[in-house]
Amino acid sequence: MLEEVERWLTRRSWSAADRPLDRLLEAGSGANGPSVSVVLPALNEAETVGDIVTTIRRELMEKVQLVDELVVIDSGSTDATTEVARRAGARVVHRDAILPRIPAVPGKGEVLWRSLLVTGGDIVCFIDADLKDFSADFVSGIVGPLLTDPSVQFVKAMYDRPFGDTTGQGGRVTEMVARPLLNLHWPQLAGFVQPLGGEYAVRRSLLERLPFPVGYGVELGLLVDALHTVGLDALAQVDVGVRKHRHQDGQALGRMAAAIYRTAQLRLSRGHLVRPSLTQFERGEHGFVPRTYPVDTEERPPMREIEEYVSRRAA
Repeated sequence: MLEEVERWLTRRSWSAADRPLDRLLEAGSGANGPSVSVVLPALNEAETVGDIVTTIRRELMEKVQLVDELVVIDSGSTDATTEVARRAGARVVHRDAILPRIPAVPGKGEVLWRSLLVTGGDIVCFIDADLKDFSADFVSGIVGPLLTDPSVQFVKAMYDRPFGDTTGQGGRVTEMVARPLLNLHWPQLAGFVQPLGGEYAVRRSLLERLPFPVGYGVELGLLVDALHTVGLDALAQVDVGVRKHRHQDGQALGRMAAAIYRTAQLRLSRGHLVRPSLTQFERGEHGFVPRTYPVDTEERPPMREIEEYVSRRAA
């Protein structure tokens, strides 16, 4: 590990307990300081989204006023995700209703990019909607450094991530794809425990300057681009404990890994890829059957280049 990264780990890695709520309230949010928007991208998360919304509203909007708005961006759920989220107290916006002149494409990054147009917070906090046993520390922990230290621009959550009964620090795609890529090509980012984690808070002034990969590569893409835009010392991470969520099957992880590799490859060289697709195999009645999936190849431009966003911010 680079000496620079070792120093960064001691200066920019904290625990959620390092900044209790009373300290954050003194730092101020809303009228007294930076406003905070929490965004949950959701697709068929009816089983978990309600508990997450309820916890954030109760702990961070009613008991204390740390969060200013809570928005669920639905990607076309076929279950009761939107109804559950609304009943729990979130504002729900459908992905396709945001910036309709640009047709939406499937993908998590697409939803996160569009969320900037329907939120107003100076700090935007992204939280995955499939978390179980959710704690408000996931929000207050990663928002905290942005409220108390103006030099911090981007904060990732770090946590233990058990797989079944097995404890561990990283997901399978993180350990097999993302961590090797970062260590080899962006060693300044080698200190991030959860580089692909879906829980992170960023100043809007930075987010609106970054391109967004439309799919699963969004977390790696934003992290790498933030490094090049504001430098390592503006990035940080906070330990929020344990993250429990629904696990993907092996083939879904393969598609995720391909998208992440593609995102990294684009940042290493903007040259043309010969075959941006991934073939996997499933056992059928007469042997193995190939299934070919497109790899996310599209990226959305920085939001400050979108006319509707600029007009909205100027109003």
